[in-house]
Amino acid sequence: YIYVDETDLMYQLVDRGSYYFLIRPRRFGKSLLISTLEAYFEGKRELFEGLAVEKLEKDWVKRPVFHLDLNIGKYDTPDSLDKILNETLDYWESLYGTRSAETTLALRFAGVVGRAYEQSGERVAILIDEYDKPLLQAIGNEELQREFRNTLKPFYGVLKTMDGCIKFALLTGVTKFGKVSVFSDLNNLNDISMDEPFISICGITEKEIHLNFEEDLHELAAAQKMTYQEVCNELKACYDGYHFTENTDGIYNPFSLLNTFFKMKFGNYWFETGTPT
Repeated sequence: YIYVDETDLMYQLVDRGSYYFLIRPRRFGKSLLISTLEAYFEGKRELFEGLAVEKLEKDWVKRPVFHLDLNIGKYDTPDSLDKILNETLDYWESLYGTRSAETTLALRFAGVVGRAYEQSGERVAILIDEYDKPLLQAIGNEELQREFRNTLKPFYGVLKTMDGCIKFALLTGVTKFGKVSVFSDLNNLNDISMDEPFISICGITEKEIHLNFEEDLHELAAAQKMTYQEVCNELKACYDGYHFTENTDGIYNPFSLLNTFFKMKFGNYWFETGTPT
C-alpha cells in the first residue's frame, strides 16, 4: 500500500482547534480524512509512525469521538433521517448514558456530548461525513427538504450550544447546498473549502505523484507504449482539473489516479461511479 501523507495539514487544523467545513467532490478522500482524524483523536499513535504528525504531536491526548456518517442512509421518507440519527445516538448513549428528559434528537446529542466531556475530562471531537446527503437526495421534493432541514438545523446547532465541551469539529460534504439555512445557528464554522493552505488536504498534487508513484508512471508508460513525459502529460490532461482557489496547481482526483495505475490504462473512472442524474 502507498499512503500519501497529508497529516501535517491535519495537524494544522487540530492545532488551531476550531469548527471546520470542507466541501470536495465525491470520491475525493473526505471519508479517509475523517477516519484519519478519528484515529488521531483516539490516540492511536502507532498508526501514525513515520508520518508527519508523529513528529508534530507531542501529547497524543485520547478524546471522545462522535463520528456521524450520513452517507449510509437512503433518504426518501421523512423518518429515514430520524432513523439514522436515532441509531447513532443509541450507540453513543450506550457509551455515555442517557437521561429521560432528553426527548428530541438534538437534546440527546447535547446530552451525550456533555456527559462524554464530564466522564473523560477531555473536550470531544465531532466528525460529520456527508452532512448534506439527506438534502441532496431530496432535491426536487420541497416538503421532504423542509423536513430534513428542520431536523438537521437543531442537531447541528448542538455544536454551538455545547461549545465549551468541544475541542474540534469537521463537517464534510459535496456541496454548500443548504449551508445558510442548516447552519444559520452555527456562526463559528470556518469554511476551509477554498482556503489556499488546505487545498491539498484531500486529493493528490503533481509533486506527490512523483514522490509516491514514480515506479507506476514508468509501468504505465510501458503498458501504453508512451514515453514517460507523454504519460505525465496525459495524466495531467485527464485528472488534475480541480482548482479550489485561483492561481494554484491542479489537484488530481485520487480515485481516477489510483484506478489508472491499477488498470494500467486511462479511463473516465470518476464519472463512471456516478449516475446521469
